[in-house]
Amino acid sequence: MKTCIASGWMVTQVCVASSRKAVVLVNDAVALRVRSGILEQTGATAGVLQSDTMDHYRTFHMLERLLHAPPKLLHQLIFQIPPSRQALLIERYYTFDEAFVREVLGKKLSKGTKKDLDDISTKTGITLKSCRRQFDNFKRVFKVVEEMRGSLVDNIQQHFLLSDRLARDYAAIVFFANNRFETGKKKLQYLSFGDFAFCAELMIQNWTLGAVGEAPTDPDSQMDDMDVDLDKEFLQDLKELKVLVADKDLLDLHKSLVCTVLRGKLSVFSEMETNFKNLSRGLVNVAAKLTHNKDVRDLFVDLVEKFVEPCRSDHWPLSDVRLFLTQYSVSVHSLDGFRHQVLWDRYMGTLRGCLLRLYHD
Repeated sequence: MKTCIASGWMVTQVCVASSRKAVVLVNDAVALRVRSGILEQTGATAGVLQSDTMDHYRTFHMLERLLHAPPKLLHQLIFQIPPSRQALLIERYYTFDEAFVREVLGKKLSKGTKKDLDDISTKTGITLKSCRRQFDNFKRVFKVVEEMRGSLVDNIQQHFLLSDRLARDYAAIVFFANNRFETGKKKLQYLSFGDFAFCAELMIQNWTLGAVGEAPTDPDSQMDDMDVDLDKEFLQDLKELKVLVADKDLLDLHKSLVCTVLRGKLSVFSEMETNFKNLSRGLVNVAAKLTHNKDVRDLFVDLVEKFVEPCRSDHWPLSDVRLFLTQYSVSVHSLDGFRHQVLWDRYMGTLRGCLLRLYHD
């Protein structure tokens, strides 16, 4: 009997606490609406505004479980919401703050990361409630699509009804969480979520199994997920590129070809000529190390250390970086002793795009 009374008291306390929290949220929302001038615009009283806002909160509380699986919102009959409003509601619910996503990008979407949300809220100035919603959305989308075959963006759109742009952003978040790319190091803080999302899209298009259409013929095949996992065979093959820097004759010829074309076209030609071999070793060694999970995780750290920072310290303008990377990539096709042209193009085509995006202050 005492246990029942105690349990009932605890439930009551939880309900009271939840009710108080809801009242605080409603009061905050009412204050925002008052500041927007709604009382003057509508002629409503403060009491009516309070009641109206509370009604919206009650309705949203009932709607929120449907937003966890947006197709259910479309097919429910309880709430009469026009399709355009449904789309807006879904889009707003799954929208996230860039400051927040930068703090969790590439981290495991687990309870351990969720424990850090208090600190992230304090650091970013985003409310803890909003941080939790955004984190839970990331985790929910990840769990639904992580093992699906086919296009990651299409799967997200199909199951969460997001706009193309927002679905692509979520695809980047899922891709980074799955591959655990390091994004939090101090030297990477200048990079925005948009920078990483741009690179994620290139990598999904070119470095995953889905990029080369290697879908298994057996539907029960245990092959890795098409757009979420990097193509391990491709990563293994990248070791073949080491010959470009290990073979002195090839390295010298590559440098000669690039310098011949770019002489008189780069404002930093002498710096490029002096540092060519170091830059080339950096780019090729990054490729050769991608067979190890830790080096995959450190990809962006390595690109900034091996290429972005050296060029930045020599004050390369972006136009020179673009010219160099283009000629550096293309000239390999003129190396008679090199037999991995297709592999090189698949690697450098993506890397060039990423480096150009990463190269800014």
